Amino acid sequence: MRALLDTHTFLWWNTNDAQLSAAARQFIENSDHILLLSVVSVWEIVIKYKLGKLPLPESPEIYIPKRLEYYQFQILPVHLPHVLRIAHLAPHHNDSFDRLLIAQSQMEKLAIITVDKKIQQYSVEIIW
Repeated sequence: MRALLDTHTFLWWNTNDAQLSAAARQFIENSDHILLLSVVSVWEIVIKYKLGKLPLPESPEIYIPKRLEYYQFQILPVHLPHVLRIAHLAPHHNDSFDRLLIAQSQMEKLAIITVDKKIQQYSVEIIW
């Protein structure tokens, strides 16, 4: 099964954060699953890091690729149809990063590994 990591899920996985649910942890640990991190999440991490809102042990350009390789997470690029899909999303969620993740999930038929209750209001499969 293929699934998309929400930004917080990627960060919590990398820090072994207790907020990561047992179901999410078990899903990520299963080597049969293909896990993707969107370029949207990379963008969000870089922005929050530069604003001083997200401390990381090293700069994002080192931190992110190193962990992608170590955990064998794949990158999901953003394509025009993903962005255009946002026009059809209900206004449940105002976060631009999350709206694009939802659109990608719908277009690519990916579950999202997320605790975000607002994302759960959309027609996407949630793992948590």
